[in-house]
Amino acid sequence: MSAMHNVPSPALIAEQPELIARAVSGDAEAIRQIIKSHNQRLYRLVRAVLRNNADAEEVLQEAYLKAFAKLEDFQGESSLSTWLSRIALNAALMRLRAQKRLRRAAPTLGLAEAEIIPFPLSSSTADPERVMAQRQLLHLVEEATDALPEIFRLVFVARIIEGLSVEETVALLDLPAATVKTRLHRARKLIRTRLEKQIGPVLVDAFPFAGTRCDRLTEAVIARLGFEK
Repeated sequence: MSAMHNVPSPALIAEQPELIARAVSGDAEAIRQIIKSHNQRLYRLVRAVLRNNADAEEVLQEAYLKAFAKLEDFQGESSLSTWLSRIALNAALMRLRAQKRLRRAAPTLGLAEAEIIPFPLSSSTADPERVMAQRQLLHLVEEATDALPEIFRLVFVARIIEGLSVEETVALLDLPAATVKTRLHRARKLIRTRLEKQIGPVLVDAFPFAGTRCDRLTEAVIARLGFEK
């Protein structure tokens, strides 16, 4: 996480309207700060829907492009973090629906398997954060989370892995508070059944998106917005 030490948190961004104004005016450094401060949360949420690293990075990049294209329309009715999260989740759900349609059409088209062009990933040797995340326990946590039914998985990632409050999760997923609590309870039970006592504080490091991966996606968005490094 050291690569993000000088990047404002999403909560701090929400208290810095001048940073948003700079981004709207086309300030590349302001845009870069906003992206880096939200990458971890948005990546985890998108991946909770798609369950695929490459697809999650590709969709997240597209979500940022959509968000910055209409950032001037952001009115502050919710936090910037919630606003960006909704855009990213919608993009992920659209990709998931498209993948399902393609899989259904595959037999008709004579395809053995729907083919998705992946977003290129760097090698693990260039990404120590990802290497660390491959430790056996974190791998088991990721597998157990991926195995959750989607309706439980999104709540589990938001509340436990990302650490959002019930209120923040309600706003993000547009669910009643009682539903959030019920789904979280069932998700925890499923996780415990699969992992027993192997989960706990390590959850905060599951699905890392920092260091090289965070920087790479940030610069890809900056480049696609037409800014030079």
